[in-house]
Amino acid sequence: MKVEYNNLYTHFVFTTLHRLPLIAAQHRERIEKYMTGIVKNNDSHLYAIYANPEHVHFLVSRSQKISEESLATLVADSSERFINENKLCQGKFKWQETCSAFSVSKGDVDKVCNYILNQPEHHKKVTFMEEYEIFLKFYQKTIRPQ
Repeated sequence: MKVEYNNLYTHFVFTTLHRLPLIAAQHRERIEKYMTGIVKNNDSHLYAIYANPEHVHFLVSRSQKISEESLATLVADSSERFINENKLCQGKFKWQETCSAFSVSKGDVDKVCNYILNQPEHHKKVTFMEEYEIFLKFYQKTIRPQ
């Protein structure tokens, strides 16, 4: 059956290998624009993105033609190659082999966009590891109530 309409919002979190702070502030916007282009070229829409030194958050409305895993792989592989070819970090850049993908309801899109775009302020209060543990606990709790 052909799907006429979809509403597939996903909040991705990519982390650099070993959580090293490899994304320099002077290259952040260039990396974000490149990742945005990859999403757009795969019939999806990127709502918000922020590249922190050791991780990137981005929210997409994904085409039904591509799975979360396929989109994540395309974005990761292409951006990794782009960063290395353009020497946007010292040494070899690599993402961790896994990422996180959290579903987002349409009603929460604005809230998640604000959260992503306010990463610098947010991380003054909460470290990436603290933030990640909060995400996992929240989503685990909603998936498997205790």
